Amino acid sequence: MVFAGVITGPDFVDGLRLVERELMLFALVWFLIGIIDEGAIDVIWAVMRFSGRMATPRIATMPAEGALAGPMAVFVPAWREAEVIGATIAHMLYVWRDPGLTLYVGCYANDPATIDAAMAAGADSRLRIVIHDQQGPTTKADCLNRLFAALRDDEARRGVRYRGVVLHDAEDMVHPLALRVIDQGLDEADLVQLPVRPELPAGLHWVAGHYADEFTESHAKALRVRDALGAGVPAAGVGVGIARDMLDRIAGLRAPSHARRGDDATAPFAYESLTEDYEIGMLIHRAGGRTAFVRVRDGDGALVATRSYFPGTLATAVRQKSRWIHGISLQAWDRLGWDPRPIEVWMAMRDRKGPLAALVLMAGYTLMALELGLTAVRETGLADVGVADPTLSVLMQLCALGLFWRAAMRAVFVGREYGWGEGLLAVARIPVANAVTIMAARRALGAYWRALRGGAIAWDKTVHREHPAMAMAVAG
Repeated sequence: MVFAGVITGPDFVDGLRLVERELMLFALVWFLIGIIDEGAIDVIWAVMRFSGRMATPRIATMPAEGALAGPMAVFVPAWREAEVIGATIAHMLYVWRDPGLTLYVGCYANDPATIDAAMAAGADSRLRIVIHDQQGPTTKADCLNRLFAALRDDEARRGVRYRGVVLHDAEDMVHPLALRVIDQGLDEADLVQLPVRPELPAGLHWVAGHYADEFTESHAKALRVRDALGAGVPAAGVGVGIARDMLDRIAGLRAPSHARRGDDATAPFAYESLTEDYEIGMLIHRAGGRTAFVRVRDGDGALVATRSYFPGTLATAVRQKSRWIHGISLQAWDRLGWDPRPIEVWMAMRDRKGPLAALVLMAGYTLMALELGLTAVRETGLADVGVADPTLSVLMQLCALGLFWRAAMRAVFVGREYGWGEGLLAVARIPVANAVTIMAARRALGAYWRALRGGAIAWDKTVHREHPAMAMAVAG
């Protein structure tokens, strides 16, 4: 039979039913595995949370000047960040007034706008603008290594030794207590990671909002469970402090590969890595160092976290997330391999599930479209499409319950941090997050393939035009 130009005969319908069954089996099995994986994190978090072992303490007092245990350096790599770097520098030096702080900002000679904006941020002896000797952009890791070389030169010239290095991006707004929290954390750990709290722009923020949804649940639950289980905590690249001695140790581990490439053998960051922050966190843990995820609030209840605006369009979000998937899911597989300890295998699988998750989501959405078509055929009586297999029906019910639970958990975590209106919107933003994941995974796979064939790794950065401190100034 032909209906509106579409074949709807028995053979065609049977073919669709076969495709439906295979897609459904593939999608449901992997959805169920994902639900079990996330459910295990939920159970561990709930047990620790309600037993009092995962409380979020409050710090009621502001640190006095000179309260740091030793000199601290902050690294901010900047390429084409003229619109935000000034606000970042001015705000950071204003809220972190300790004389033991040195702020290193990495710029490029062929980016005069960023240099001018950094220099115009204000005269402060703690600000050190470092001009890279190569034309930009190189890579973020390369810029960080140039800052580390400047730090070592300053140490040798001044006869001082820094206690630690804090990493931040050019668009970050820091919390006044963050430096003190990191400083105290370095008493017991070699890497201290604070939460990231994405800022929500005014108006509709369907794309930007999904970052808040994902970071909130991850940094309020998943990373805390990871830390509590003794697994390595990956650095997020912002709000992370690393012990100075550990940076030397990591540089020693990298020295042979750096030397073969003709790079600085004393540099701790991997020049060719797209996610050098994630990688260094894993290396520190494997080298026997302790990593810690620290979540605290100030006396007003505000989270001591790094705040910034994330991409607000589909194209920019896909571009950013493709870099994360490329670096964490694909590059890290090659560069780091697998730690044989069971807990690390579990966490590495969670980190590297991006491409598989995208494939499963794509299968799920394809299945939804197919189901609509088969339902139309069934309801119009054009053909007998039969009923679903009982086993698949059970899997569908389990997955439906699991997806409902996942949506509820996201709404609760986002609602507690951003308000219950945003919590409800977080559920509505799940398809947006899924679309970004699917598109970013496809782009990441293409970039990874090009890299395997010898393509150059470049700083595929996000353009920033807004800073939270600017918005606060306008509101004030």
